[in-house]
Amino acid sequence: MAMDKYEAVFISTPTIGNLVPTVEFAHHLTRHDPRFSATLLIITVPERTIVNLYTKSLATAASHSQSHVNFIHLPTVQPPTPDQYQSSLGYTSLFIDKHKPHVKHAISTLASTTSVAALFVDMFTTSMIDIAQDLGIPCYLFFASPASFLGFMFHLPALDTQLAVAFVDSDSHSGFIVPKDSAVELIVPTFSKPLPPSMLPSHVLKRNKDGYFCFLENARRYTETIGIVVNTFLELEPHAIESLSISGLPPVYPVGPILDHAGASRWHPDGAQQQDSIMEWLDQQPPSSVVFLCFGSMGSLEGPQLREIAIGLERSGYRFLWSIREPPKGKLDLPGEYTNVEAVLPAGFLDRTAGLGIVCGWVQQVRVLSHQAIRGFVSHCGWNSILESVWHGVPIATWPVYAEQQMNAFELVKELGLGVEIRLDYREGSDLVVAEELERGLRRLMDGEDEVKAKVREMKSKSRMALMENGSSYKSLTSLIQEISSRMQGSEVKY
Repeated sequence: MAMDKYEAVFISTPTIGNLVPTVEFAHHLTRHDPRFSATLLIITVPERTIVNLYTKSLATAASHSQSHVNFIHLPTVQPPTPDQYQSSLGYTSLFIDKHKPHVKHAISTLASTTSVAALFVDMFTTSMIDIAQDLGIPCYLFFASPASFLGFMFHLPALDTQLAVAFVDSDSHSGFIVPKDSAVELIVPTFSKPLPPSMLPSHVLKRNKDGYFCFLENARRYTETIGIVVNTFLELEPHAIESLSISGLPPVYPVGPILDHAGASRWHPDGAQQQDSIMEWLDQQPPSSVVFLCFGSMGSLEGPQLREIAIGLERSGYRFLWSIREPPKGKLDLPGEYTNVEAVLPAGFLDRTAGLGIVCGWVQQVRVLSHQAIRGFVSHCGWNSILESVWHGVPIATWPVYAEQQMNAFELVKELGLGVEIRLDYREGSDLVVAEELERGLRRLMDGEDEVKAKVREMKSKSRMALMENGSSYKSLTSLIQEISSRMQGSEVKY
């Protein structure tokens, strides 16, 4: 008897932080159950060269392997005009929405030759739920951020009333709302402790801008999905996951940690040669002696802040590997590489620290974190980075920059005890983290906080066990697959 074959279709927000875990989950799904193939529908943003290099590499890799994951690059569309949006998220949401006809056509074409079992949207592509409903395809949400933040998004429509009543516009140029009463704390069920307002994402604090309304609209649509797949695992976020197990919400399937263990070495333009020299330097360092500083694919800091970091690093005396990115030149651009990094650092810094550390541009983060010389990680607290650090057992010192990273940092330090604090609420426009503040954080990260280090070692083991047969994430993925396949066997899908 022939085995049933199912196709899962994915549509992701065109950023590295969303695309990479989506691609890795598609591979994970098809490896777990041979009945499944996957197709990713790729949205191209012309201004984001690095993202485009990544997506082009996917199709090349697929053509040279036995992978059951395929890629379709959707036709380009006219981008929104500047008068139609106020923020990068506003632009992205409008841009994604313009692809709906192409998405419908691509799925309908696929359906003429195979059984499309599911459409997976992500946290900012929920407008594609309309396509799933039109075609009668079960729709799921793949959520690449933590369960704690998923709970915040579910709670945001209710929180909107509190934000309207208890907050006012600030007088600063930031455009953020501020609480009328400085003692205000927010109760979000997926956090066990009250959440200070300063931990909210910048798009939420800019309540009168389009980015906030994008958050709100996407959050409202999550409940229209049949189930939610989260890149986390039960042992890491037990409170948050349990809090999501309430009536009225779609079932949640924690299937992580889903990681790209190969990293960007296969496709990034600053690939092999520079990265090999970095790894050779790490090979020469004593075990567990180096602090690694990196702020993510979209993270960059201005010159005054870089100089404070340099002073703090030099004073601390620790060996270091520091990835510096030049701030983006336009609203839609990504950080780039400095042509002369020495010009933004204190005079003589590179000479004085030549034997102590390396300052570089883009770096293969997952490869660095796996190296035995790394003792601590000063991180922007993107969720992918947190999962990578847990997987490799490297403690984090928190320095959030954008997106939901302030909430991630709060969870990591205050709820999970898996990190040390440099700042929890840093973001663009914040007061500088001065050299003394960084130095104190580095000393806690490198020489203190034995309890944190022990918890991280324990979570490293649990992260790997979760993916093993009969592990929590293995069983959760099996349940998801059973749900999808039984739904296909028990209903007709219209195309």
